Amino acid sequence: MMKRLLEITWWRGVATLIGMVVAVVAHAQVDASLSQYWTVPAYYNAAATGRTDFIHISAGARLQWVGIKHAPMTFMALADMPFKLLNRRWGAGVRLQQESMGLYSSIQAGAQLSWKKKMLGGTLSIGVQPGIVSQTFKGSKVDIPEDDAHTKNDDAIPTTDVSGTAFDISAGVMFEHKWFWTAISSTHINAPSVTLKTEGDDEHLYEFNTGRAYYLMAGSNIPIKNTLFELQPSIMVGTDFKAYTATATMRVRYKKFLSAGVGYRHNDAVSIMVGADYKNFTFGYCYDYPISAISRVTHGSHELFVSYNVKLDMGEKNRNSHRSIRIM
Repeated sequence: MMKRLLEITWWRGVATLIGMVVAVVAHAQVDASLSQYWTVPAYYNAAATGRTDFIHISAGARLQWVGIKHAPMTFMALADMPFKLLNRRWGAGVRLQQESMGLYSSIQAGAQLSWKKKMLGGTLSIGVQPGIVSQTFKGSKVDIPEDDAHTKNDDAIPTTDVSGTAFDISAGVMFEHKWFWTAISSTHINAPSVTLKTEGDDEHLYEFNTGRAYYLMAGSNIPIKNTLFELQPSIMVGTDFKAYTATATMRVRYKKFLSAGVGYRHNDAVSIMVGADYKNFTFGYCYDYPISAISRVTHGSHELFVSYNVKLDMGEKNRNSHRSIRIM
């Protein structure tokens, strides 16, 4: 359907997109497929909060399929920090996301909390994220042509702006060792159903069911003996048990300052990425080139992240030797 969407004119694209939004309300996934998942693991897993002795603030954007009009755009911001309570280390954070695609947009917001315990030479974290998911469809901008393939007035398509909000919850587990890390999580555990309601006397209800998803992430930090280089392989697999995505990444880091790497998302795209650490700032950029049929109509996708760290005095030295967020 996406291939067809790209090959027809804009107004037919709008009509098709409307049909997709209305028809797919029975099950839909709203998490972004980030190529730099390792730099913001808390986006997928609340257990990744409070990992270091820093207040860690990140902001990023993903511009999907550049060259296609009204293609998906995702913006996000995350912040987390460690704290101590009852002689135990915890992590706390917030997660915000705004996404738009054609006449459709969504907002996700959540508060994150993680509990930590040292074991097996590393740290086990269990995290939870309660929040909200909000959906909006600009039905007032719908323009459906009258022809044999379309119906001008269709009750299944909103003609006014509709929006709704629902409670959302996610959770995850993470284990972090000196040389590796691994994390398992589930987002939208309650599969929240968002009711989109029109206003006025002619009331209509539309339903958007946010799909539950599961993620596995893992990575390692491998110093190259007698050099200033480190290898940082990582993987991420996501699924809703109806479809899946799998990404493998290999990065090389030099003097804990500059990094570069390549990535592959199964049947979707290949990626090149660069990054740098300067004082308390971390910068990361990734370019995805699609390997599917969509490559004929797009210039690829761009992803950018900027992070800032503020040191906290936690009263003891952080035992994780990879204190830099860049290991992720």
